[in-house]
Amino acid sequence: MARLILASNNDHKIKELKAMLRTIQVELEVVPLKALGQNLPEIIEDGNTFEENALKKVLTIAKIAPDDYILADDSGLSVPALNGEPGVLSARYAGDHDDDANIDKLLTNLSESSDRKAYFTSVLVLIDKNKRRLISCGDIEGSITQERIGKNGFGYDPIFLVPKFNKTFAELSDEEKNEVSHRGLALKSLGQRLPEWLKEDN
Repeated sequence: MARLILASNNDHKIKELKAMLRTIQVELEVVPLKALGQNLPEIIEDGNTFEENALKKVLTIAKIAPDDYILADDSGLSVPALNGEPGVLSARYAGDHDDDANIDKLLTNLSESSDRKAYFTSVLVLIDKNKRRLISCGDIEGSITQERIGKNGFGYDPIFLVPKFNKTFAELSDEEKNEVSHRGLALKSLGQRLPEWLKEDN
């Protein structure tokens, strides 16, 4: 069975992507990045867009797994009142992948603003051994709360209010979040095109 490598070390993302991939009727063995061993190449996410960063991830991992399908996601939170921050720097907004520090910085920067509108964006890039690309995007609009609410999820989930549920991402079940999340919508779009794309590869 062909392998589909998820180019991520984020256990939360891997769990979400695996759960959603199970709904797609394709014969691929899902393999997390850590299964490739310890000597993984460094991925420097210095792109100006989510797509650039996602593409950089898959092409970097392709160097050590040239015969596999590789899927990467790059996603983040954008706040118009902050000129689109944190954007592609979402995970490193206040340091290196420190969720609490990132949230604190965002809430501080928004403390004087009445415009709390925000949106999450996810870009998924899938490549095959011939470097063919399948790209999909997902967005969800919401707003930033005044404080953390909820215990689930990761990243900015405790302060991102989802209009459909009037709850933060951190208050939603996995099923509810996958239904409306930026990553869920991006993967749904990917899944709709994936079977035909795989046929073209054979």
